[in-house]
Amino acid sequence: MHYNFCRIHKTLRVTPAMEAGISDHVWSIEELLERFVENPYWQYFCGFEYFQYKFPIDPSSMTRWRKRIGSEKMKLLLSETLETAKRQKQIGRNEFSRVNVDTTVQEKAVAHPTDARLYQKARIKLVKAAKERGIKIRQSYARKGKEALRKQGRYAHAQQYRRARGMTRRLRGYLGRVMRDIERNCPKPDLKLARLLEVSGWIYEQKRKDKNKVYAVHALEVECISKGKAHKRYEFGCKVSVASSSKNNWVMAVDAIHSNPYDGHTLAETLESAEETCGRTIKQVFVERGYKGSRPSVPDVEVYISGQRRLTRWMRRWLKRRQAVEPVIGHMKSDNRMHRNHLNGWEGDRINAILAGCGFNLMKLYRAAALFVRILLLKSMAARADIRQTLQLDGETA
Repeated sequence: MHYNFCRIHKTLRVTPAMEAGISDHVWSIEELLERFVENPYWQYFCGFEYFQYKFPIDPSSMTRWRKRIGSEKMKLLLSETLETAKRQKQIGRNEFSRVNVDTTVQEKAVAHPTDARLYQKARIKLVKAAKERGIKIRQSYARKGKEALRKQGRYAHAQQYRRARGMTRRLRGYLGRVMRDIERNCPKPDLKLARLLEVSGWIYEQKRKDKNKVYAVHALEVECISKGKAHKRYEFGCKVSVASSSKNNWVMAVDAIHSNPYDGHTLAETLESAEETCGRTIKQVFVERGYKGSRPSVPDVEVYISGQRRLTRWMRRWLKRRQAVEPVIGHMKSDNRMHRNHLNGWEGDRINAILAGCGFNLMKLYRAAALFVRILLLKSMAARADIRQTLQLDGETA
């Protein structure tokens, strides 16, 4: 139900229900649960034998579960997927001795952070907080702010950059007036309002070339990362380090790393997490050129970097396998929701990345089980065909 009504299909650009004409919009989880209580056919399809009068789960159950478990215990879930593969004998003895490591960007679910939009959002949040606390402000600039933001976007689209900068300055002025009005009328704000005023002050004061800037009012953990992509120069989120086995591409470690460190400085932590997850010692690691200078941080592991020369034929083949981590990252983003993180905070970044790795391993287990069932069905069909042929020959002989 969630797949058909709540999730937008990548190729259809809409939900399957919208494509079939059953629905005219993307449903929320709350809408889906409300219809579930009303519809007995859905309940029977989900396995209930009797009609249900209450919601099967609370919409906030998953949020509370993630907060209760935390990112550290989420790693146990990733470790269990590998243990399941070991029990099913899908992983060999030397599977984890060679590892491919790479980093990517997990984007946060925020709008593209322009100065004008940040000024507008900060002002809206301040006005809302002031109304909730009964603080009087001379003017909210709701109508003028909306009009200025619209003009700024149109001027920028028409390449009239001087006029666009004028609208941006106007929005900054509106934010400053609201901030000063609240500080004047409420000299001792509560903790939440004081934090909001502090964040708004950062947005008001930050310049183009400043470091550690604010890119979202509600998500201060968002960072601006440039990976050198031609189609997407800047990405807003956090860096994620991924370690996968060189032979069969099992995800061994995945973790969100903040402060945008150099790739080579993340290698030791990633390998330590991978060894803790799989319970084996890693002997060789294959990385790209962005990890130059990382050998001293892992003295007990052989580090092979792309483009390295004077290697044996066997090691050249393994180094060529380093590229196999790229489609692993691509599938984690497209199939397991790592392309856009909707979870809040630094902890939400780590949880989303680890769950994406768990989903990737679970899909490998599922495909192996599906292949096993398919082989059994083919064998049973072949056996039935042989029995029919034998009975037919016996009848003709008789």
